[in-house]
Amino acid sequence: MSGEGGRTATVAAPGPSVAATRPGRRGDALRLVPRALRSGSLLVGGLIVAGLVTVALAAPWLAPYAPTRIFPGEEITPPGPRFLLGTDEVGRDILSRVLYGARVSLGVALASVGLAALVGTALGVSLGYLGGAPDMLAMRVFDVLFAFPPLLLAIALVAALGPSAANLVLTIALLTFPQFAVLARSATLALTPQEFVQAARALGASHMRLLRAHVLPNIAAPLVVQASLSLSIVILVEAALSFLGLGTQPPAPSWGSMLSRGRQYMTIAPWLVLAPGVAIMLAVLGFNLLGDAQRDLLDPRLSGARGRTA
Repeated sequence: MSGEGGRTATVAAPGPSVAATRPGRRGDALRLVPRALRSGSLLVGGLIVAGLVTVALAAPWLAPYAPTRIFPGEEITPPGPRFLLGTDEVGRDILSRVLYGARVSLGVALASVGLAALVGTALGVSLGYLGGAPDMLAMRVFDVLFAFPPLLLAIALVAALGPSAANLVLTIALLTFPQFAVLARSATLALTPQEFVQAARALGASHMRLLRAHVLPNIAAPLVVQASLSLSIVILVEAALSFLGLGTQPPAPSWGSMLSRGRQYMTIAPWLVLAPGVAIMLAVLGFNLLGDAQRDLLDPRLSGARGRTA
């Protein structure tokens, strides 16, 4: 998503100097390994994201109780040996709900960004390669979408479709795919005039082969960076919509809905909002650090500038 809440990867579309004139992409990847190992952002972001994914996958084994289990008489119990993060207003274990909430947040984020990347990349490459009136019309539509505050548009769409996990994924993907489309279009426009693409076309390569073998591999780097940055924004949007009651519906655990219910008791039980708030902060921080580190590693301009100053 763009506008007030979105970020777009500012990665230059790589030309033939990156992918066409080098011996092979395996050698390029090997040359990135030493720089990747020295990147603090990549290390910290990767560890945070890996930890969140592990927690989401292993939630049934890590959670001490079922996320919807109610303990009568244990309402708003402070953290202790039995309930490490305390209980909520109806007596449910907060640690278990936070662990299961990672499944909801990461599941919605990965599904919506994956769908947006797939649709947006296909549309953007097609528009950049073919051009013409469809390209101009699509860009005007994207301009209109970018003009709306993304959160307000998401609220309107979810309210119209109805609150559910599937509608939430569809709404966020609809708001996110224009970023991928614009990025893929710009990179494709920069690549198609290049000599290696024109040479392949002169040798009789079909349009599909040109796109598959020459265009898509060369625009993958900025799209990967955009995906990482989009994941952090999507997690915030999912939490905001769940906070407003338009996301995942109770009793399913969601970090946003936990914040919404816990804010009424912040003065007497701050642990109700502290745990889901820290979880959202770590998820956003992890994906932002990972995206920034990927941008630094994959942008040839940054790597060249740092190589000259080393």
